[in-house]
Amino acid sequence: MSATDTSHPPQPTLRRYILSWSLGALLVVWLMLIALAWFTGLREARKFSDGQLVAVTKLWLEASPTGAGQHRLPDSVGVDHEYLQDVAVMAWENGRLVADTHRIAPGLDMTALPPRGFRTLTLQTEHGLGEWRSFGVQLDTDGRHRRVLALMDMEKRFELGKDIAEHMAQPAILILPLVAFLLWWTIRRGLRPLDRLSSEVAALDGFAGQRLDAQHRFSEFSSTVSAINTMVDTLQSQAQRERQFASDVAHELRTPLAVITLQARAAQAEPSAARLSQLEMEALRAGRILTQLLDLARAQRGGEAGGAHTPELPQRTSLSDMAARLISAHAQQAYDSGHDISLVESEAGTVWVTVQPMLLELALRNLIENALRHTPTGTQVVVEVWRRGEATGVSVSDDGQRADAPTGSLQASSGLGLGLGLRLVERIAEQMGASLVRGSGKIPMTTRFDLEWNL
Repeated sequence: MSATDTSHPPQPTLRRYILSWSLGALLVVWLMLIALAWFTGLREARKFSDGQLVAVTKLWLEASPTGAGQHRLPDSVGVDHEYLQDVAVMAWENGRLVADTHRIAPGLDMTALPPRGFRTLTLQTEHGLGEWRSFGVQLDTDGRHRRVLALMDMEKRFELGKDIAEHMAQPAILILPLVAFLLWWTIRRGLRPLDRLSSEVAALDGFAGQRLDAQHRFSEFSSTVSAINTMVDTLQSQAQRERQFASDVAHELRTPLAVITLQARAAQAEPSAARLSQLEMEALRAGRILTQLLDLARAQRGGEAGGAHTPELPQRTSLSDMAARLISAHAQQAYDSGHDISLVESEAGTVWVTVQPMLLELALRNLIENALRHTPTGTQVVVEVWRRGEATGVSVSDDGQRADAPTGSLQASSGLGLGLGLRLVERIAEQMGASLVRGSGKIPMTTRFDLEWNL
């Protein structure tokens, strides 16, 4: 690999990370269940087989041909076990009862018994009435008729099943807290990267220019981190524009206010028509700046949804109609100042844009008023609606000589009071999805401002 190779290995996914920990926890639980089930099975088999040995021994003692079954076995014999099943056996030879280990033959109805097979019977014994499970078989061999019936107390069989079930369930009950703990630990471990990212986002100061580290461990975070960083960059850019705009406002207001203060002091000392006229002119200038600020606030408020005022929705608007209406509204002002204002419409016909009409009117009106107010008498002002390829727009050009005549910058001379108006138009253009472009215009025009939309 060369030294200039900047490729990075593929990032692991959070999905695989959480899945691996979850499967690991399940594997541990699975292995423990297998071990416990193996141990429980061996233990139960040992106990069950031991109990069977004890049961066979007891049965042989009770049903032996020596006649021991005629009496109940004493407790000292020691034939007892946890899994001992008390089985009663009855045997007949040629219809004669030869064995009755539990002396229950007198209460037995032989006609109700099938020749062979299982049957559940209700019998009266020395311990009372109870249900017994029976299995019988009969044989006819060598002229002998033999019949054997084995019975088991249903209550004791249920107790045996209950005991085995409890022993089998104990591992699952004991392992449940372990499963809960492993799941909690696995979820906590799996969500740790997300918690770390959440902490970083919570501590992020967008106004201070902080950004998230783009080299995160998991690929799922890439789009989220990128979106947050983009939002921070946008916030920084907006904050920078706000600071610049506040600086422009302060700069624009400082000059007329300073002049008003000086002229007011001079007029107090030596009143004159020239000083009062200058005082009036600077007061009107400050008033125009404040009006522009109010226009900007109104434009921004109109573009915000969910505020106290209902926002104006974008509409399909004719640039020619809007330009013609504004030219008509400024005709008297142009006549009074000695300007010639005219409209040039697009040869391609009516040019439409989908914007908020109030914002379009506010931006175009500011451009027209700047051209009328900050150019000398006799200046020609031309408003042109145009369409070129995929771009459409409206421009305001003039052939007057301005102190800010160099092209390519929207920063205007503060002495002429253009900066705030252009800032206002620039912001409105952003809200309308347009751009404000400054150029020199075609000869004889010296200054041109375009509101341009790229379709």
